[in-house]
Amino acid sequence: MEGTMGSKRGGSTLTGFLGDIVDDTKHLVDDLIVRAKDVEKDLRNAATDLVKDDGNEEDSAQDVAALQATLADLQAKVEQLTALKAKQGSSSGGTAAKS
Repeated sequence: MEGTMGSKRGGSTLTGFLGDIVDDTKHLVDDLIVRAKDVEKDLRNAATDLVKDDGNEEDSAQDVAALQATLADLQAKVEQLTALKAKQGSSSGGTAAKS
């Protein structure tokens, strides 16, 4: 990745700025997809462990806590993407380009 979100990469032109927003949005969506896959994998593993249930309640509690933390992180990224999209929509006069 060239930089972090919000870093100045596209110069001072409007098209450079909009290009940076699109690039940042793409990176964010890619991260969300990867995170969703991780959550899905974790949920499958947790379900498998639950079915196998070896009687170890402590491990189950740790798995649930880990899943809740992962879910909270995913929700935060979705909210970040929503805010970025809303900001992008308002900065372009409310006319977002369709892809």
